Amino acid sequence: MNEAKEKWDSSNVSKAVNSAVAAVPQGTKDFLSSTTGELFDRKNLRGFKACFGMGEDKPFSSEKSFGPLKERVTTNLTFFYLNYVLFGALVFCLTMIGSPSAIIGIGALAVVWFLFIQRAKQNKPITILGKELTDKQATDGLILITAVVLFFILEGVFWYALGTTVLLTILHAATRSEFNYQEVPSADDELAKAGEASSLLNSAAKVSNVV
Repeated sequence: MNEAKEKWDSSNVSKAVNSAVAAVPQGTKDFLSSTTGELFDRKNLRGFKACFGMGEDKPFSSEKSFGPLKERVTTNLTFFYLNYVLFGALVFCLTMIGSPSAIIGIGALAVVWFLFIQRAKQNKPITILGKELTDKQATDGLILITAVVLFFILEGVFWYALGTTVLLTILHAATRSEFNYQEVPSADDELAKAGEASSLLNSAAKVSNVV
């Protein structure tokens, strides 16, 4: 593993990638890092209990007035957005698994990239129609080919998963009843409480066995 990493670090492709990353302004890097870190912070992921209102008298209800309905949808979209993103990713993965052509296409791309990286580690030039390509040209070309192939093989999967996610997201956001959003624990907090409850039950069971 260390030898492969050393070969990759010493290859021209690795240098080209590092140069491209270094060309991005530091301010842009900091902004993207802080923004993505805040958006995808796990504390914004709501637990199963909050998402589906377990234990509430009426967790889901219909709202016929446009004003309250708009406010409910906006609030739920803001509060559960990370749950919706996670659900969309899950739907996309399940849809892709059900598409043999997508799996074969992605597998073929993975093999092509593996062979390309192996060739780059050995510093072997790539020649097309008698013309030797630079590492940057070869990398850019392969990225473009990958993007085009992924577009065609995942187009149907993407639109089906997106449509399903949007439909179910709107349905949930429009019907999830209002509750005290401030007192809702995150998914991590729910798991921690569940772990504490499990530990207490195990301790009680051990005590009862001793008695």
